[in-house]
Amino acid sequence: MAESMDEDMEETLPLQQDLTCPVCQGIFRDPVLLPCTHSFCRECLQKSWQFNKKCPVCREEFEERQAIANRALNDACDSFLKQSHLRASQKRPSEDTCNLHLKPLELYCEKDEAPVCVDCVTLHSTHRLLPLKDGAPLCKRELGFKVQIFEKKVESYKKMTHKLSNAKGYIKYQAEQAEKQIKAEFERLHKALVTEEVLRLKALATEEEEKTATIQELIDSTKKDITALKELIDSLKKEMGNEDLPLLRNFQDLKRKAQWTREDPRLCDDSLLDMGKHVGALSFNIWKNMQAHVKYYSVVLNPNTASPWLSLNADLTSVKESAERLTAPDNPERFDPCVFVLGAEGYTSGKHRWDVIVGDNPKWIVGVCKESVARKKKFTVSTSRGVWSIALSKGVYSVLTPERTELQVQQRPEKIRIKLNLDKGEVSFWDGGTAKHLVTLTHKFDERIFPIFGPGLHSTPMILAPGKIAVHTS
Repeated sequence: MAESMDEDMEETLPLQQDLTCPVCQGIFRDPVLLPCTHSFCRECLQKSWQFNKKCPVCREEFEERQAIANRALNDACDSFLKQSHLRASQKRPSEDTCNLHLKPLELYCEKDEAPVCVDCVTLHSTHRLLPLKDGAPLCKRELGFKVQIFEKKVESYKKMTHKLSNAKGYIKYQAEQAEKQIKAEFERLHKALVTEEVLRLKALATEEEEKTATIQELIDSTKKDITALKELIDSLKKEMGNEDLPLLRNFQDLKRKAQWTREDPRLCDDSLLDMGKHVGALSFNIWKNMQAHVKYYSVVLNPNTASPWLSLNADLTSVKESAERLTAPDNPERFDPCVFVLGAEGYTSGKHRWDVIVGDNPKWIVGVCKESVARKKKFTVSTSRGVWSIALSKGVYSVLTPERTELQVQQRPEKIRIKLNLDKGEVSFWDGGTAKHLVTLTHKFDERIFPIFGPGLHSTPMILAPGKIAVHTS
């Protein structure tokens, strides 16, 4: 058996050398023939030709189109590979031997990352080969690095799982708070609607009672008139039954008595219910009266962007410093460590306006910012950082440009009005109490813009002022 294997190897090696590409040192793959009679793998020749237009063996120049397919050599390579695989399968080498040469795997190819035998050296002539005892530590070292990376990733994933669990719990908390607020608001509006219903039903009942009483008085008066008329008829009929001479003598008196000066009974104007008043456009009139119970805010706050050191009220219209750091998920939108909160809606076009009541807060920032403003690191608030705003700090009002322009104000504004005109690329600031213009900043806004609020670390809240509601009909 051993002699047979040696004979096979002796036959195979010379043939393998004849079928080996001079460039890649592997069995030819799709071989091509040059005019100089040398053959190469098509891919090897193409790569070589990009750098040198000469044959890699004899250095004779050639044109790329002169390389023709060497079908005979290709068929020989296919037959050799099939025969080699067939022999390998027949001999059933162990896992420790080379499938091609049936010799022990004693070397490690660093480039191909695989063990090889001594006869494979010609196939890996350009590769770095090491003894197995030297190759194994290299692989173990690389795998060790992978293990360390994965172990760190496992720890990172565990932390993320904890954060995700916290976020899941926070979502449940948000849902509970939102449900509580929704129910409270509907309860308040329901009470207002019930009150409106009671008032309308009371007005209907009052008018019904008044109109019914008026009609009843007319009915009673008419009945009295009927009785009087019957008595007058009876009296006249009795006189008409007398002899002619007495009738004629009393005729003038009878004629005077036979007079009826009272007005005939009739329905007066406006005697029926005013149905238009009670049920005409009923839902619209109810909605119009409900305005007294409804406030409109052109801007509300987004709690998912609020710094953990800020506390928002239930309807998201005011913000102030929290006495302690609140527990909130570290979601990408949230400002931390900077103490800011954004409006709930961003804008890409149109005109927008809102008022912010700053009161007597000694420090605050209000304005607008681009959506991509930094959230997870401290930064200097400036137009160069994507924030267009004004601020109060240490008694000085400033426009937060890179050079920090000071604003001159005649009196301390308690309400700041922000007007944003994205189509013109303008954001202007006004004293909301006196309607005095403070400053206008211009910029070509190229992304979504959000209102931004920095109330400072003070217990006095920064409040969004409600807008006016106007009903226009046509």
